[in-house]
Amino acid sequence: MLLPLLSVAQKEAKLIRKGNSEFKNGKYKEAEINYRKSLELNNNSVKGEFNLGDALYLQENYEESSEIFDKISKTTLDANQKSEVFHNLGNSLLESEKYQESIDSYKNALRNNPNDMDTKYNLEYARQKLKEQQEQENQDKNQDQNEDQQEKNQDQPEDQEQKKDEQNQDQKGDREEENKQQPQPKQISKQDAERILEALKNKEKKTIEKLKKEKADATESKKKEKDW
Repeated sequence: MLLPLLSVAQKEAKLIRKGNSEFKNGKYKEAEINYRKSLELNNNSVKGEFNLGDALYLQENYEESSEIFDKISKTTLDANQKSEVFHNLGNSLLESEKYQESIDSYKNALRNNPNDMDTKYNLEYARQKLKEQQEQENQDKNQDQNEDQQEKNQDQPEDQEQKKDEQNQDQKGDREEENKQQPQPKQISKQDAERILEALKNKEKKTIEKLKKEKADATESKKKEKDW
């Protein structure tokens, strides 16, 4: 019963050693393949998973490396091992720009190893990145609010101008309607004007002659009255 188990353990160890050798030579993809093969033989291998997380991290696969280190952090480890796992988890989260989560991971690392200067440095760096991220978010928010306000200000004059044009159009329409209702002066031709003028002269002439006659009759009447 022990011989097969020893054989599996030997194969697993061999694959991990091979992966480590490729890892040192910068062949991270090849190292990843061997670490995964070792985990097929023993999926509870903390060493195999830890090394796989490192290989994935150096291939910039930060999401999967975060998942692996987070999984390992929940297993039973001594203080130094936990510190290393949380440190690497913090690094993966930092590269993913999950700054608050990376800060929490570095703090957990320091709880297990308070003297780890690398972790202290990374923690301060993550805090600075979080501050910059928050400032940028506030700046973007303010810029969006300013742009919205500018758009509203630009729309307002247009609305007012449109209302003014509509009022002018209404007033113009009212004036046109009033002009239609009012009697319009008729234009007369030159000939009509001359005829009217001649008629007025004739009427005036007749009036004068009538007055002369009435005056003559009155004089005659007076003569008759005195002549008694």
